[in-house]
Amino acid sequence: MLKENFLRTIMLKSKRFFIEIMKKTKKPYTRPEKDIYYLNIARQVSKRSTCLRRRFGAIIVKDDAIIATGYVGAPRGTPNCIDLGKCLRQELNVPSGQRYELCRSVHAEANAIINAARSGVSVLGAKMYVFGENPDGSIAEVKPCKMCRRMIINAGIKEVIVPWRGKVKRYLVKNWVKEARRDPFKEVREAGY
Repeated sequence: MLKENFLRTIMLKSKRFFIEIMKKTKKPYTRPEKDIYYLNIARQVSKRSTCLRRRFGAIIVKDDAIIATGYVGAPRGTPNCIDLGKCLRQELNVPSGQRYELCRSVHAEANAIINAARSGVSVLGAKMYVFGENPDGSIAEVKPCKMCRRMIINAGIKEVIVPWRGKVKRYLVKNWVKEARRDPFKEVREAGY
């Protein structure tokens, strides 16, 4: 009897607590919009990154299903910067967006495309979501580099979605193609070469 009263009291208190929470929040939970949902998944993927400078994660979505993921990391089976404890580009103070040949890593976007290919999955007409995080935990500004843009174009991905000032930013891949036709060397100049 004592045990039953104790359990009844706990259940009643739990019910009251739940009712108070419901009153404060109006809804029991909120459902994120699809773009935010997919960017949150890309954020989780980024946590596997092995880069010492920034963490990036990418997912490829086709027909509302995730078909591939990728994060920044050294090629399979080779040492990565987080295990080596050093980054050559960082030691040489190489600015972001330059001298990728000195980097041990494969970018998240490229790894997602590669992982889809390894699985025999077509990315033609798909969307890519990319999330980046700085070492201090703040959201990194994301714009795929010139090499990744080329791979995204050739893979047939139609749109790249990234976080942007608390919202989302969409890059239409067909616009990258138009830019390249108008000014074929623009991206090279922007990279400082």
